[in-house]
Amino acid sequence: MDRDTIYIFGHKNPDTDSICSAIGYAELKNKLGYKAEACRLGDLNDETRFVLDYFKVPVPQKISNVRRQVSDLDLDIVDKLSPDVSIKIAWHIMEQSSVRTIPIVDDTQKLLGLVSLTNITDKYMDAFDYTCISTCGTKIDNILETINGEIAAGNRHNFKSKGKVVVAACLPDSYGDYIEEGDIVIVGNRDDSQVRALELGANTIIITCGFKPSEEVIKKADQMSALIICTAYDTYTTARLINQSIPVSSIMTANRDNNIVKFCIDDYIEDIRESMTKNRYRSYPVLDRNGVVLGFISRYHLISHRKKKVILLDHNEKVQTVKGIEEAEILEIIDHHKVGDLTTASPILFKNEPVGSTATIIANLYTEKGRRPSQQTAGILCAAIISDTLKFKSPTATEYDRSTARKLADMAGIDIDDFAELMFKAGTSLHGKTAEEAFSQDCKTVSIQGFTVGISQVTVMGMDSIKELRSAIYDYMSKMAVNGEYDLLTVIFVDLKEGVTTLHFAGSLTGDVVSDLGRSDGSGDYTYDYIMSRKKDVIPLITNTIEKKRT
Repeated sequence: MDRDTIYIFGHKNPDTDSICSAIGYAELKNKLGYKAEACRLGDLNDETRFVLDYFKVPVPQKISNVRRQVSDLDLDIVDKLSPDVSIKIAWHIMEQSSVRTIPIVDDTQKLLGLVSLTNITDKYMDAFDYTCISTCGTKIDNILETINGEIAAGNRHNFKSKGKVVVAACLPDSYGDYIEEGDIVIVGNRDDSQVRALELGANTIIITCGFKPSEEVIKKADQMSALIICTAYDTYTTARLINQSIPVSSIMTANRDNNIVKFCIDDYIEDIRESMTKNRYRSYPVLDRNGVVLGFISRYHLISHRKKKVILLDHNEKVQTVKGIEEAEILEIIDHHKVGDLTTASPILFKNEPVGSTATIIANLYTEKGRRPSQQTAGILCAAIISDTLKFKSPTATEYDRSTARKLADMAGIDIDDFAELMFKAGTSLHGKTAEEAFSQDCKTVSIQGFTVGISQVTVMGMDSIKELRSAIYDYMSKMAVNGEYDLLTVIFVDLKEGVTTLHFAGSLTGDVVSDLGRSDGSGDYTYDYIMSRKKDVIPLITNTIEKKRT
């Protein structure tokens, strides 16, 4: 998730109003110059999927929480080195950039290991271990770069890093005791010393103090397929520096054995805090999902993290919103339900209107801001109003919803009656769904007087068409209630064909609620010859009953 983006989403188990309002408001925010993205907290139901497919609108990304992540931190961006770079270069970069750790990466920028200041200083203490040049696979370019050398004779491809480094400080007659084939020999300006070293099989001669080889020595080097390098440094300095030419891969802490404490850009801050406290390293590499190094973080970064910016639509209760909402910055809430229990640290735009659909509010915000929705967005906002008001038959529907829907339908080029018939037909199909899927697809959880209440709304075209599924839904509700997750579960079957509504309850509060409902048909169902609104009828009914029993 991008920390600069405003994430806009509706409630869990999203319906058409929740999804389409989020898409519509994200478009408006982008038109106003913000960077906004519509999201969803759950899977789409059939009706919503039909609407998005009809108007060819992409499905918003699904998010599970808005907890603070490593991506919300300001990472330290450092240079990344190839494994064959010399430790002298690594040291120089550390000095220049005031960092103590550098990542070593492959050609795809994936982490191979880390080189720290400690790694380098530890190796520097082994400065007189002259076998490391060969054992580390040091390249000729590293040596030339480290001692500021230049090739005076021979071909660079003749360099073979397979011997030790020898300082030729004694008489040539004694060289046979310690110069071997393939060695790198550091010498002064004595021709006899240079020739003798080449005769003993030295692969490379390094002539110090800025001296140049004679023609005789050059000829000898060509005969032996050896290399002669000249450097302006004196013999002591050359001997001291040459070990700094070894590649960083030879001293790095390798990543392959999981020896490095590292974090992913998607990790949650609270999850990495414990690891940081336990290990107490100065800094930690941050990788993307593919293992590419993005930067470093330290403990001080955790102090200045940014919160994710979110806008909530069609809900304003904790139980209905995304996990980790307390760690996010809520910028706005736009809703048409009762005021819930969400709180914010500072004043925000809270727009709550007594209309039948959140999409009605969003559509009119376009007018207030002097903008016009795209044809696609006008279509899905119109669909959302039709859906949430049951084509204006719900008691929550207002003239404001009707007039807004008519304007949107005109922009989208659709006929409300024709489109509503297609949408409801697609949305009421429960073919192939389990009881859990049917109950959960439009279920809202609310807290009433400290009780947890789940209210599902299922729209059908004739109750006879779901006879077996209805029984299975009742069994599922009973099991949920027994498990103790809810104090009360309610399902509302809205029969668009017959124009009736059927209620069924499960849970410990059932007796208290149904005592105020009058007579049922004997099966525990309560049927009414008018459309009931979850928001305007059912929730107030349950609330009043609970309050009455408590007093």
